[in-house]
Amino acid sequence: MELILKKDVENLGFTDDLVNVKNGYGRNFLIPHGHAVLATPSAKKVLAETLKQRAFKEKKIIDAATAESEKLNGLEIKITAKTGEGDRLFGSVTNGDLAEALDKAGVSIEKKYISVAGGAIKRTGQYDATIRFHRDVVSNFTFEVVAEAK
Repeated sequence: MELILKKDVENLGFTDDLVNVKNGYGRNFLIPHGHAVLATPSAKKVLAETLKQRAFKEKKIIDAATAESEKLNGLEIKITAKTGEGDRLFGSVTNGDLAEALDKAGVSIEKKYISVAGGAIKRTGQYDATIRFHRDVVSNFTFEVVAEAK
């Protein structure tokens, strides 16, 4: 089943992408939730016109996203967390905590665009995160989780 995505869908594609999915996934999930529409010939023509008009605007958006990602260069983030025995944390550090720390440092990004390697962090140490500012602008970022002073 050929569909046009109306929203970004994790592990499938971005807005206005033309994708092929299994019939059940399209009919039972993507279309009812408003994530996609059927790729009819008329919908494809509308999509082509929309993409043509957006190409000009897209360059400005990419430049802004690149400028935002440049702010990460040389930025050191240390997230403090309560620790128990050894280097184990009480609770965990997630992409939401990293988004909050980045916001305080002057880089505003939604937590859904941050992917921490390994998911939730349960120990102190250095970790890597992938931050997506735009579909074409993705940055890798290293941060550190340190124990809170007792």
